[in-house]
Amino acid sequence: MSSPPFVINQAQARELLAQVDVPQILRTLFRALAAGHAVQPAQQLVAFPHGAGDFINYLGVLAAEGVYGVKTSPYIVREQGPLVTAWTLLMSMQTGEPLLLCDAAELTTARTAATTALAVEALAPQAARRLAIIGNGKVAQAHLHYVKNLRDWQSISVFSPSLATANTDAIKRLDPRLSVADSCDAAVADADVILLCTSSAGPVIDPSRLSKPALITSISTNAPRAHEVPPQSLNAMQVFCDYRQTTPGSAGEMLIAAEQHGWDKNAIVGDLPELLSEQVQRPPYDRHVFFRSIGLGLEDIALANALWRLL
Repeated sequence: MSSPPFVINQAQARELLAQVDVPQILRTLFRALAAGHAVQPAQQLVAFPHGAGDFINYLGVLAAEGVYGVKTSPYIVREQGPLVTAWTLLMSMQTGEPLLLCDAAELTTARTAATTALAVEALAPQAARRLAIIGNGKVAQAHLHYVKNLRDWQSISVFSPSLATANTDAIKRLDPRLSVADSCDAAVADADVILLCTSSAGPVIDPSRLSKPALITSISTNAPRAHEVPPQSLNAMQVFCDYRQTTPGSAGEMLIAAEQHGWDKNAIVGDLPELLSEQVQRPPYDRHVFFRSIGLGLEDIALANALWRLL
């Protein structure tokens, strides 16, 4: 590996990420954002001509660390299915020179799951015992890794259509409390916390069909206006997000709910900077609690900075 700017591939990023405390790095980041020591602009979505796809730029400034950067993620339309990649560029605020260029696949998986874990830590009832995970990809498994010790889970139920025809022994080995459900409804039945970890562009559960108030977290994908719950359901839930200044302008269900169902972004109860700096209280579970993250450039920049400091 040469002197800066370092170029890190996916395998190297995975190895380095195992050496850092991802949730703590993000916790520090959100507190810095609350204190005004970081800047998080809105995502920048740029369409390719002739419906060939798009790319999203995720920007961020970490003033306390003396770095800024951008993650750029294209969504490339192809006959054999869309291709999604991502690269993060870390820059010095002192010299204006590049420090690191990193394949962002591992960063994205880790920061997405760890951000959800911070929300579970801050929002889930202390007495939560039943966890449901919808999805079975790398992001879903990363969610399990980061949340498995946050509460005294008595059961962890997982559902994904892909598991119907797959050997489930490997996923069951991830945690002894884990079981594979036959359907999405069976997975979320009586759940206290439901983690939606899919690449679906449309709803995968309907909160109105749940038997009791639950914490529902959603990440979604970068398909246009993707959402994992019906947009109209936001009106009946207590809504939280990763960052209230940017999330409502990008999250698919929030955009649709505002346009078609009378939902107002001012109804957002709190975001992670507010939650982690104790500016808002834990919600009463008289109705569902919904946490939406879109992925912030600052999360990628913070992890890239941690890897650069390791190097």
